[in-house]
Amino acid sequence: MTPLPDNSDSRDYILELSSAPASDPEKQNEEERKSSYLSIFFRCCHVYAPIYRNRAGTAYSGHCPRCQRPATVRIGPTGSSSRIFQAE
Repeated sequence: MTPLPDNSDSRDYILELSSAPASDPEKQNEEERKSSYLSIFFRCCHVYAPIYRNRAGTAYSGHCPRCQRPATVRIGPTGSSSRIFQAE
């Protein structure tokens, strides 16, 4: 008989990581889309903000959180390893 794990740890930062796929493929695609983002430094207001991949998967789109200036980064065939960009 295997002992049960001790669940008395009250730390709120414990994270359960599971490699099990989501049961609903559409939900999994939505979660993947939401987690795909770029960090953008908006020089207009000197702030960082994330912009997220669009549903079609052709670009990242968002706006400055202060002045609402739009930013779009197209996804090209060669890609980029950088995750942080500047919007001028």
